[in-house]
Amino acid sequence: MSHARQPGRDHRPVRKCPRRAGHAASPRVRRLAHLAAGTPALPVLIVCVIVLIDLVDGRGRIWLPLLATGPALAAATSGVCGVVGVGLLAALLGATIGVRHGVPASALAVVLAALVTVTLAGALASALRARRERVLAAVRSVAETAQHALLKPVPEAVGPFQAAVHYSAAAAEARIGGDLYALIPTPHGVRLIVGDVRGKGLPAVGTAALVLGVFREAAHDEPDLLDVVRRIERSLARNLGYDDFVTAVVAGYPEPGRLEMVNCGHAPPLLVRDGEVAAVETDRPAPPLGLRALSDETPSLQVLSFAEGDQLLLYTDGVTEARDEGREFYPLAEGLARHLCDEPARTLAAVHEELLAHVGGRLHDDAALLLLRKPVAGRADRAARPDGPAPTGIPAVRPLVDLAGPDASDAAGDREGAV
Repeated sequence: MSHARQPGRDHRPVRKCPRRAGHAASPRVRRLAHLAAGTPALPVLIVCVIVLIDLVDGRGRIWLPLLATGPALAAATSGVCGVVGVGLLAALLGATIGVRHGVPASALAVVLAALVTVTLAGALASALRARRERVLAAVRSVAETAQHALLKPVPEAVGPFQAAVHYSAAAAEARIGGDLYALIPTPHGVRLIVGDVRGKGLPAVGTAALVLGVFREAAHDEPDLLDVVRRIERSLARNLGYDDFVTAVVAGYPEPGRLEMVNCGHAPPLLVRDGEVAAVETDRPAPPLGLRALSDETPSLQVLSFAEGDQLLLYTDGVTEARDEGREFYPLAEGLARHLCDEPARTLAAVHEELLAHVGGRLHDDAALLLLRKPVAGRADRAARPDGPAPTGIPAVRPLVDLAGPDASDAAGDREGAV
């Protein structure tokens, strides 16, 4: 029986032989397919157009040198394989045209040598371009990693709040810039910072990283919000130059209904209450962080009531100083009122889209927007919808309380309706 089965086993390899031959040929087929796939369409089309013109005109010697256009253009639009493919096609068609029209061998050799030279030079240029693109992709990857490490994504819910952030760097290829933000839960309540570093480029990024690092540590360690600001100030005094500074708003929510805020030379936040938008001004402005030594003013603590349905927008001057073609600034308060809804992410997306339309598509300064909202529990939200009417007046909001004594929290409750 074993001998009866042996011939069957002998026949199986014979049937597999054609398949092995096909597998041996497949690498060549794959290489040709890869070369064809990497061959750019436009240079091939140009070579074919030149050949077609020659067939119509009938003067091959005149049109032959133009075949070098194909590999030269391929060097700027495709990889090495594409350049070589176009060069081989141009050389083959050039030799065919030369023979068809009886071009002298010496003249045809010069044309073909020129085609080979252009092809080799184009392949080298394509390889160098591909290398630069890989380096640029690696740099972008590092920049994106740095952004996630420096400007960590803000979750949709932080403590009792809904939150959203939108950040745009001024440089077209940049991921990070001189604006900074952070929103973190701490043992002392939710705390946040939005700031703007003087200057641009890598020095500004380094300063932003320093501020955020100190803020994240101090926000967890210091029960008093003013002590958080003082720690940032001390760190910047040791590390910044004499003409460097950071404007910032530092805020905290230590207990329900109580919002604390310290403004250090920054643009006033916008408070949204019952659909009305108002700027939270301070009666005692403090100098930017890093300039304390040049002024006798010290930061003061503002205490505001922050109830369900209220929203707070913090931003940088890249938003409010954005100009249109007529040199008009973007009206952030009116834009926020137009796009208010109960989803901070949707609100900021609409505001940012309108901001880009205002400036014509590209910002010329870093811009950061951070929106905080206290959701309404157990009943319909009273916040204005995107299609709701905008308020006619934008009154300024004066600070409800400057911490001046032990009755500050009582005063905040008594004057709750002043905002």
